[in-house]
Amino acid sequence: MTFDTTAGAVTPPAAIRAASAWVGRELRAREADWGVELTPAHRAELDAAIRNFQAAGRPLATIEPAQFPLPTLGARLRGALNELLDGRGFVLLRGFEVERYPREAQAIAFMGLGSHLGVPRSQNAKGHLLGHVKDLGLDVSDPKVRYYQTHRKLEYHTDSCDIVGLLCLKTAKAGGESFIVSSTTLYNEVCRRRPDLVPALFLPYPTDRRGEVPEGMQPWFDMPIFHWYAGRLSCIYVRQYIESAQRNFPQAARLTPQQVEAMDLLDALSNDPDIHLSMAFRPGDMQFLHNHVILHSRNDFENWPQPARHRHLLRLWLAPREGRPLPEVFAPRYGSVTPGARGGIVVRGTRPTVPMEAE
Repeated sequence: MTFDTTAGAVTPPAAIRAASAWVGRELRAREADWGVELTPAHRAELDAAIRNFQAAGRPLATIEPAQFPLPTLGARLRGALNELLDGRGFVLLRGFEVERYPREAQAIAFMGLGSHLGVPRSQNAKGHLLGHVKDLGLDVSDPKVRYYQTHRKLEYHTDSCDIVGLLCLKTAKAGGESFIVSSTTLYNEVCRRRPDLVPALFLPYPTDRRGEVPEGMQPWFDMPIFHWYAGRLSCIYVRQYIESAQRNFPQAARLTPQQVEAMDLLDALSNDPDIHLSMAFRPGDMQFLHNHVILHSRNDFENWPQPARHRHLLRLWLAPREGRPLPEVFAPRYGSVTPGARGGIVVRGTRPTVPMEAE
Protein backbone atom coordinates (compact mmCIF):
# COMPACT_ATOMS: atom_id res chain seq x y z
CA MET A 1 0.00 0.00 0.00
CA THR A 2 1.44 3.39 -0.97
CA PHE A 3 0.66 7.03 -0.32
CA ASP A 4 0.89 9.86 -2.80
CA THR A 5 1.19 12.69 -0.28
CA THR A 6 2.83 15.07 -2.75
CA ALA A 7 -0.41 15.16 -4.71
CA GLY A 8 -2.46 15.34 -1.53
CA ALA A 9 -3.97 11.90 -2.16
CA VAL A 10 -3.78 9.35 0.66
CA THR A 11 -4.91 5.75 0.63
CA PRO A 12 -4.81 4.73 4.30
CA PRO A 13 -4.80 1.14 5.53
CA ALA A 14 -7.88 -0.32 7.11
CA ALA A 15 -8.21 -0.20 10.88
CA ILE A 16 -5.27 -2.12 12.30
CA ARG A 17 -5.51 -5.22 14.48
CA ALA A 18 -2.27 -5.56 16.44
CA ALA A 19 -0.99 -6.01 19.97
CA SER A 20 -0.08 -2.32 19.92
CA ALA A 21 -3.78 -1.39 19.51
CA TRP A 22 -4.61 -1.48 23.22
CA VAL A 23 -6.86 0.70 25.38
CA GLY A 24 -6.06 1.79 28.91
CA ARG A 25 -9.27 0.61 30.55
CA GLU A 26 -8.39 -3.00 29.64
CA LEU A 27 -4.79 -2.82 30.92
CA ARG A 28 -5.27 -0.85 34.12
CA ALA A 29 -5.87 -3.87 36.32
CA ARG A 30 -3.36 -6.11 34.51
CA GLU A 31 -0.01 -4.60 35.47
CA ALA A 32 1.44 -8.12 35.73
CA ASP A 33 1.07 -8.34 31.94
CA TRP A 34 3.18 -5.28 31.19
CA GLY A 35 5.27 -4.80 34.32
CA VAL A 36 8.50 -6.68 35.04
CA GLU A 37 9.47 -6.97 38.71
CA LEU A 38 13.20 -7.43 39.16
CA THR A 39 14.00 -10.46 41.32
CA PRO A 40 16.74 -10.58 43.98
CA ALA A 41 18.85 -12.48 41.42
CA HIS A 42 18.33 -9.72 38.83
CA ARG A 43 19.34 -7.08 41.36
CA ALA A 44 22.45 -9.05 42.26
CA GLU A 45 23.38 -9.28 38.57
CA LEU A 46 22.96 -5.53 38.16
CA ASP A 47 25.10 -4.90 41.23
CA ALA A 48 27.87 -7.17 39.96
CA ALA A 49 27.73 -5.63 36.46
CA ILE A 50 28.04 -2.11 37.92
CA ARG A 51 31.08 -3.07 40.01
CA ASN A 52 32.77 -4.88 37.12
CA PHE A 53 32.22 -1.98 34.74
CA GLN A 54 33.62 0.49 37.24
CA ALA A 55 36.66 -1.72 37.84
CA ALA A 56 37.35 -1.95 34.09
CA GLY A 57 37.52 1.85 33.78
CA ARG A 58 35.79 1.95 30.41
CA PRO A 59 34.09 5.13 29.09
CA LEU A 60 30.36 5.04 29.82
CA ALA A 61 29.54 6.59 26.44
CA THR A 62 30.64 3.37 24.70
CA ILE A 63 28.99 0.80 26.99
CA GLU A 64 27.80 -2.38 25.25
CA PRO A 65 26.04 -5.56 26.43
CA ALA A 66 29.30 -7.52 26.41
CA GLN A 67 30.72 -5.02 28.93
CA PHE A 68 27.61 -5.27 31.09
CA PRO A 69 26.66 -8.98 31.24
CA LEU A 70 23.30 -9.85 32.78
CA PRO A 71 23.05 -13.67 32.63
CA THR A 72 19.37 -14.08 33.57
CA LEU A 73 18.08 -10.51 33.40
CA GLY A 74 19.45 -10.27 29.87
CA ALA A 75 16.99 -12.94 28.74
CA ARG A 76 14.13 -10.96 30.32
CA LEU A 77 15.35 -7.86 28.50
CA ARG A 78 15.29 -9.69 25.18
CA GLY A 79 11.68 -10.53 25.90
CA ALA A 80 11.05 -6.90 26.84
CA LEU A 81 12.58 -5.74 23.55
CA ASN A 82 10.27 -8.06 21.63
CA GLU A 83 7.30 -6.62 23.57
CA LEU A 84 8.46 -3.10 22.74
CA LEU A 85 8.99 -3.68 19.02
CA ASP A 86 6.25 -6.20 18.20
CA GLY A 87 3.87 -6.19 21.18
CA ARG A 88 2.14 -3.51 23.24
CA GLY A 89 5.03 -1.08 22.72
CA PHE A 90 5.82 -0.40 26.39
CA VAL A 91 7.38 -2.07 29.41
CA LEU A 92 7.76 -0.99 33.05
CA LEU A 93 10.62 -2.47 35.08
CA ARG A 94 10.27 -2.21 38.84
CA GLY A 95 12.49 -3.14 41.77
CA PHE A 96 15.82 -1.44 41.00
CA GLU A 97 17.06 -0.17 44.37
CA VAL A 98 18.14 3.17 42.97
CA GLU A 99 18.61 4.87 46.33
CA ARG A 100 21.40 2.43 47.25
CA TYR A 101 23.69 3.86 44.60
CA PRO A 102 25.54 7.14 43.98
CA ARG A 103 24.81 8.97 40.71
CA GLU A 104 27.61 7.39 38.67
CA ALA A 105 26.47 3.89 39.58
CA GLN A 106 22.83 4.82 38.81
CA ALA A 107 23.96 6.01 35.38
CA ILE A 108 26.02 2.87 34.74
CA ALA A 109 23.09 0.64 35.71
CA PHE A 110 20.62 2.46 33.48
CA MET A 111 22.90 2.79 30.46
CA GLY A 112 24.19 -0.76 30.86
CA LEU A 113 20.69 -2.19 31.05
CA GLY A 114 19.60 0.06 28.19
CA SER A 115 22.44 -1.19 26.00
CA HIS A 116 20.68 -4.57 25.92
CA LEU A 117 17.76 -2.83 24.19
CA GLY A 118 19.56 -0.52 21.76
CA VAL A 119 22.40 1.86 20.96
CA PRO A 120 22.26 5.18 22.89
CA ARG A 121 21.64 8.31 20.81
CA SER A 122 22.31 11.98 21.46
CA GLN A 123 19.32 13.75 23.04
CA ASN A 124 20.35 17.33 22.35
CA ALA A 125 22.90 19.51 20.58
CA LYS A 126 25.33 18.99 23.47
CA GLY A 127 25.55 15.28 22.67
CA HIS A 128 24.03 14.05 25.94
CA LEU A 129 23.58 10.29 25.79
CA LEU A 130 22.11 10.42 29.29
CA GLY A 131 19.36 12.98 29.69
CA HIS A 132 18.08 14.59 32.88
CA VAL A 133 14.34 15.29 33.02
CA LYS A 134 14.20 17.97 35.66
CA ASP A 135 12.73 21.44 36.19
CA LEU A 136 15.63 23.84 35.58
CA GLY A 137 13.48 26.92 36.15
CA LEU A 138 13.59 27.79 32.44
CA ASP A 139 10.95 29.76 30.52
CA VAL A 140 9.11 27.55 28.05
CA SER A 141 8.38 30.63 25.88
CA ASP A 142 12.12 30.70 25.02
CA PRO A 143 12.25 29.06 21.56
CA LYS A 144 15.38 27.13 22.54
CA VAL A 145 13.94 25.66 25.75
CA ARG A 146 12.46 22.16 25.60
CA TYR A 147 9.46 21.31 27.75
CA TYR A 148 11.15 18.54 29.75
CA GLN A 149 13.39 21.24 31.30
CA THR A 150 10.37 22.79 33.03
CA HIS A 151 7.61 21.72 35.44
CA ARG A 152 4.94 22.26 32.79
CA LYS A 153 2.55 19.60 31.62
CA LEU A 154 3.72 17.83 28.48
CA GLU A 155 1.11 17.16 25.82
CA TYR A 156 1.04 13.72 24.23
CA HIS A 157 4.05 13.38 21.94
CA THR A 158 6.81 11.15 20.61
CA ASP A 159 10.55 11.62 21.00
CA SER A 160 12.94 11.58 18.03
CA CYS A 161 14.20 8.02 18.49
CA ASP A 162 12.95 4.46 18.30
CA ILE A 163 12.83 3.75 22.06
CA VAL A 164 12.80 6.19 24.98
CA GLY A 165 13.65 5.01 28.48
CA LEU A 166 13.12 6.79 31.80
CA LEU A 167 14.59 5.92 35.20
CA CYS A 168 12.90 7.60 38.16
CA LEU A 169 15.40 8.86 40.74
CA LYS A 170 13.08 11.12 42.76
CA THR A 171 9.37 11.88 42.59
CA ALA A 172 7.63 15.26 42.91
CA LYS A 173 5.75 16.47 45.96
CA ALA A 174 2.59 16.36 43.82
CA GLY A 175 1.79 15.57 40.20
CA GLY A 176 4.20 14.45 37.50
CA GLU A 177 2.28 11.28 36.62
CA SER A 178 3.19 9.58 33.34
CA PHE A 179 0.49 8.95 30.73
CA ILE A 180 0.84 6.78 27.63
CA VAL A 181 -1.51 6.04 24.75
CA SER A 182 -1.41 3.71 21.76
CA SER A 183 -1.04 5.67 18.52
CA THR A 184 -2.37 2.58 16.71
CA THR A 185 -5.58 2.86 18.74
CA LEU A 186 -5.75 6.60 18.03
CA TYR A 187 -5.51 5.92 14.33
CA ASN A 188 -8.20 3.25 14.50
CA GLU A 189 -10.49 5.64 16.38
CA VAL A 190 -10.00 8.41 13.80
CA CYS A 191 -10.80 5.90 11.07
CA ARG A 192 -13.97 4.91 12.93
CA ARG A 193 -15.17 8.35 14.03
CA ARG A 194 -13.90 10.76 11.38
CA PRO A 195 -12.61 8.94 8.30
CA ASP A 196 -12.72 12.25 6.43
CA LEU A 197 -9.78 13.47 8.58
CA VAL A 198 -7.54 10.46 7.95
CA PRO A 199 -5.89 11.94 4.80
CA ALA A 200 -4.81 15.02 6.77
CA LEU A 201 -2.76 12.82 9.12
CA PHE A 202 -0.53 11.77 6.23
CA LEU A 203 0.29 15.32 5.09
CA PRO A 204 3.51 17.08 6.23
CA TYR A 205 3.39 19.10 9.46
CA PRO A 206 6.24 21.63 9.94
CA THR A 207 7.79 20.91 13.37
CA ASP A 208 10.12 23.25 15.28
CA ARG A 209 13.65 21.93 15.99
CA ARG A 210 13.85 24.29 19.02
CA GLY A 211 17.19 25.73 17.94
CA GLU A 212 18.94 22.35 17.48
CA VAL A 213 19.49 22.52 13.73
CA PRO A 214 21.73 20.05 11.86
CA GLU A 215 24.07 21.54 9.28
CA GLY A 216 22.30 22.41 6.04
CA MET A 217 18.82 21.94 7.50
CA GLN A 218 15.98 24.37 8.14
CA PRO A 219 15.04 25.26 11.75
CA TRP A 220 12.00 23.04 11.33
CA PHE A 221 11.38 19.69 9.66
CA ASP A 222 8.30 18.65 7.65
CA MET A 223 6.83 15.37 8.83
CA PRO A 224 3.46 13.63 8.51
CA ILE A 225 1.99 12.39 11.78
CA PHE A 226 1.32 8.89 10.46
CA HIS A 227 3.23 6.73 8.00
CA TRP A 228 2.30 3.38 6.44
CA TYR A 229 5.53 1.71 5.37
CA ALA A 230 6.64 -1.92 4.99
CA GLY A 231 3.30 -3.05 6.37
CA ARG A 232 3.55 -1.06 9.61
CA LEU A 233 1.92 2.10 10.90
CA SER A 234 4.35 4.52 12.56
CA CYS A 235 3.61 7.80 14.32
CA ILE A 236 5.70 10.91 15.06
CA TYR A 237 3.92 13.82 16.75
CA VAL A 238 4.80 16.83 18.92
CA ARG A 239 1.93 19.32 18.69
CA GLN A 240 3.62 21.93 20.89
CA TYR A 241 6.50 22.10 18.42
CA ILE A 242 4.19 22.01 15.39
CA GLU A 243 2.42 25.07 16.77
CA SER A 244 5.67 26.85 17.62
CA ALA A 245 6.83 26.31 14.01
CA GLN A 246 3.64 28.06 12.85
CA ARG A 247 4.39 30.99 15.20
CA ASN A 248 8.13 31.28 14.68
CA PHE A 249 8.64 30.50 10.99
CA PRO A 250 6.33 32.36 8.57
CA GLN A 251 8.06 30.63 5.66
CA ALA A 252 6.99 27.19 6.91
CA ALA A 253 3.89 25.77 5.21
CA ARG A 254 0.61 26.79 6.85
CA LEU A 255 -1.53 24.03 8.31
CA THR A 256 -4.89 23.39 6.71
CA PRO A 257 -8.12 23.51 8.77
CA GLN A 258 -8.33 19.72 8.34
CA GLN A 259 -4.84 19.25 9.78
CA VAL A 260 -5.71 21.33 12.83
CA GLU A 261 -8.99 19.47 13.29
CA ALA A 262 -7.16 16.14 13.00
CA MET A 263 -4.74 17.20 15.78
CA ASP A 264 -7.66 18.33 17.93
CA LEU A 265 -9.23 14.90 17.57
CA LEU A 266 -5.96 13.09 18.34
CA ASP A 267 -5.55 15.17 21.50
CA ALA A 268 -9.14 14.62 22.61
CA LEU A 269 -8.78 10.87 22.12
CA SER A 270 -5.43 10.78 23.92
CA ASN A 271 -6.92 12.52 26.95
CA ASP A 272 -9.84 10.07 27.19
CA PRO A 273 -9.22 8.06 30.40
CA ASP A 274 -10.75 4.99 28.75
CA ILE A 275 -8.06 5.11 26.05
CA HIS A 276 -4.85 6.19 27.82
CA LEU A 277 -2.98 4.49 30.66
CA SER A 278 -1.50 6.37 33.63
CA MET A 279 1.53 5.38 35.69
CA ALA A 280 2.71 6.91 38.96
CA PHE A 281 6.46 6.37 39.05
CA ARG A 282 8.26 5.13 42.14
CA PRO A 283 12.00 5.65 42.66
CA GLY A 284 13.80 2.93 40.72
CA ASP A 285 11.08 2.43 38.09
CA MET A 286 12.31 2.15 34.50
CA GLN A 287 9.78 2.83 31.74
CA PHE A 288 10.61 1.99 28.12
CA LEU A 289 8.38 3.09 25.21
CA HIS A 290 8.42 2.39 21.47
CA ASN A 291 7.87 5.84 20.01
CA HIS A 292 6.49 4.58 16.71
CA VAL A 293 3.41 3.12 18.44
CA ILE A 294 3.21 5.01 21.75
CA LEU A 295 2.60 8.68 22.61
CA HIS A 296 3.48 9.82 26.12
CA SER A 297 2.77 12.83 28.29
CA ARG A 298 3.39 14.06 31.81
CA ASN A 299 1.27 15.97 34.26
CA ASP A 300 2.21 19.33 35.79
CA PHE A 301 4.08 18.85 39.03
CA GLU A 302 4.98 20.65 42.22
CA ASN A 303 8.47 20.12 43.59
CA TRP A 304 9.48 19.73 47.21
CA PRO A 305 10.95 22.93 48.68
CA GLN A 306 14.33 21.23 49.19
CA PRO A 307 16.36 21.17 45.92
CA ALA A 308 17.87 17.79 46.82
CA ARG A 309 14.35 16.27 46.72
CA HIS A 310 13.30 17.73 43.36
CA ARG A 311 11.69 15.41 40.82
CA HIS A 312 14.45 13.89 38.72
CA LEU A 313 14.41 11.25 35.99
CA LEU A 314 17.24 9.95 33.83
CA ARG A 315 16.46 9.43 30.14
CA LEU A 316 17.84 7.30 27.32
CA TRP A 317 17.14 7.46 23.60
CA LEU A 318 17.86 4.07 22.05
CA ALA A 319 18.19 2.70 18.53
CA PRO A 320 17.66 -1.08 18.48
CA ARG A 321 19.42 -2.92 15.69
CA GLU A 322 16.19 -4.88 15.26
CA GLY A 323 14.19 -1.67 14.65
CA ARG A 324 11.41 -1.53 12.07
CA PRO A 325 11.99 -0.17 8.55
CA LEU A 326 11.28 3.56 8.29
CA PRO A 327 10.67 5.65 5.15
CA GLU A 328 13.28 8.16 3.97
CA VAL A 329 11.11 11.06 5.18
CA PHE A 330 12.44 10.26 8.68
CA ALA A 331 16.05 10.90 7.66
CA PRO A 332 15.99 14.73 8.06
CA ARG A 333 14.91 14.22 11.68
CA TYR A 334 16.55 10.90 12.54
CA GLY A 335 19.77 11.57 10.63
CA SER A 336 19.45 8.13 9.04
CA VAL A 337 16.88 5.39 8.67
CA THR A 338 19.39 2.58 9.35
CA PRO A 339 18.31 0.51 12.38
CA GLY A 340 20.78 0.84 15.24
CA ALA A 341 22.24 4.07 13.83
CA ARG A 342 19.32 6.47 13.68
CA GLY A 343 17.48 8.93 15.86
CA GLY A 344 18.70 11.58 18.21
CA ILE A 345 19.94 15.11 17.64
CA VAL A 346 23.31 15.78 16.04
CA VAL A 347 24.52 19.22 14.97
CA ARG A 348 27.94 20.56 14.02
CA GLY A 349 30.38 20.00 16.87
CA THR A 350 28.23 17.46 18.74
CA ARG A 351 30.33 15.04 20.78
CA PRO A 352 28.81 12.19 22.82
CA THR A 353 28.92 12.89 26.56
CA VAL A 354 27.33 11.39 29.66
CA PRO A 355 26.58 14.21 32.15
CA MET A 356 25.93 13.16 35.72
CA GLU A 357 23.81 16.22 36.46
CA ALA A 358 21.31 18.35 34.53
CA GLU A 359 22.93 21.03 32.37
